[in-house]
Amino acid sequence: MTVNAPARAAEVERAVRAVLDPEIPVITIDDLGIVRGVEVREDPEGAAEALVRVTITPTYSGCPAMQAITDAIDRVARRHGMRAEIETVLSPAWTTDWMSESGREGLRRFGIAPPTGERAVGPVTVGLSVRRVDCPTCGSSDTEELSRFGSTACKALRRCRSCREPFEEFKSL
Repeated sequence: MTVNAPARAAEVERAVRAVLDPEIPVITIDDLGIVRGVEVREDPEGAAEALVRVTITPTYSGCPAMQAITDAIDRVARRHGMRAEIETVLSPAWTTDWMSESGREGLRRFGIAPPTGERAVGPVTVGLSVRRVDCPTCGSSDTEELSRFGSTACKALRRCRSCREPFEEFKSL
């Protein structure tokens, strides 16, 4: 193990956590909450090079961005002279509760309404009330859902009735 190993390990971990989400490139995979762990090993047994082991949980099991994310993590590892070992874990399932506050604010600044935290646990009841989502442009709560699915399955398409701007909502899961 080299003298600078702890500093290098911290640098590699920061770089992995700073990988941008390919679908929403204003937030990192860490802010999104899909990074479950990062372990850097300078001299893994029998290996010719150092190793960064990253555990990730996709936002949903069919997320098309996962290959781009694993490729980006692999590039980060290679830039630091390491080999990446990426493990995808589906349990426990990802939840919007894992998103950071800075990630939620990044979504809002980008024009995507962040998840509200109001997610169903157990059976979903059907009522006559309309779910309120604030417009990320003007802040009005007078919005309507245009489509349950937006550009990706984890987003819905909405429109503000006040400023008339369309926007996406990151659904609470």
